[in-house]
Amino acid sequence: MNDLLFSVFPNENFVDLGLFQFGRERCKPAHSFGPATRNHYLFHYVISGSGTLFSDDSKGVTQTYHIKSNQGFMIFPNQINTYIADEIIPWEYIWIEFDGLRVKGMLELAGITKDTPVYHARFREMREFMMNEMQYIVSNSDSSPFHLIGHLYLFLDYLVRSASGPKITTGSKLRDFYIHEALEYIEHNFQNDISVEKIAEVCGLNRSYFGKIFREAVGKTPQEFILSFRMAKASELLKLTNLSISDIGNAVGYENPLHFSRAFRNIYGIPPREWRNKNKISLKR
Repeated sequence: MNDLLFSVFPNENFVDLGLFQFGRERCKPAHSFGPATRNHYLFHYVISGSGTLFSDDSKGVTQTYHIKSNQGFMIFPNQINTYIADEIIPWEYIWIEFDGLRVKGMLELAGITKDTPVYHARFREMREFMMNEMQYIVSNSDSSPFHLIGHLYLFLDYLVRSASGPKITTGSKLRDFYIHEALEYIEHNFQNDISVEKIAEVCGLNRSYFGKIFREAVGKTPQEFILSFRMAKASELLKLTNLSISDIGNAVGYENPLHFSRAFRNIYGIPPREWRNKNKISLKR
């Protein structure tokens, strides 16, 4: 049996950057996982030993990567993959599963994509800082959610700074400015009847170009992002307040409760009332 330490993060109320599970495992020879897909980003850092990753690239073609100690690999949402420990020197790795609105852009800065999923560090000190943050999260699962999210930000900072990613061009800095403006507008106006045309206008861009760079940066169309953002806010209100379903729908931009219920179900798979019954946090008086 593998030597395994595993924890699930108990809080889902983080939109920009969220943590889902984390752990550490010393694998037996030839131990494998997959083929499988994940709902979120999953990063493994190999502490010792080696193994092989089989994962689909951006065109859906399976690629093979041989990975050793002090390297890592990223599994992307909905990507088919299999990974196998070496038969002679099996790997021990530490992992973190995370997601959020900012993740895709952060990984691009580190040069980590579906076509380049293997992590190579340029700077040993930064790599060690990154591993220490991963170790801290795994070893302190009882800490408060905000405390662990803080260390997740530090982990991503060291990941980006240590990796051999491409330099940021002036064009990408300008694109990041537009995306920041768009996200800020959505965050402040999600409860109103906002359109993609209006957001593009706020950014000073035409709708077609805005939609293109938004999807490239965020991984979702503006419409998909707005829906996900509204439903994330709705889930917070369902979990943390006693507001009625109708009032929560109004609070996130839906005047018609049926339209709100349908939209919520499209994201979470169940109606808002059922979701609340499963996730409600008791409020102390």
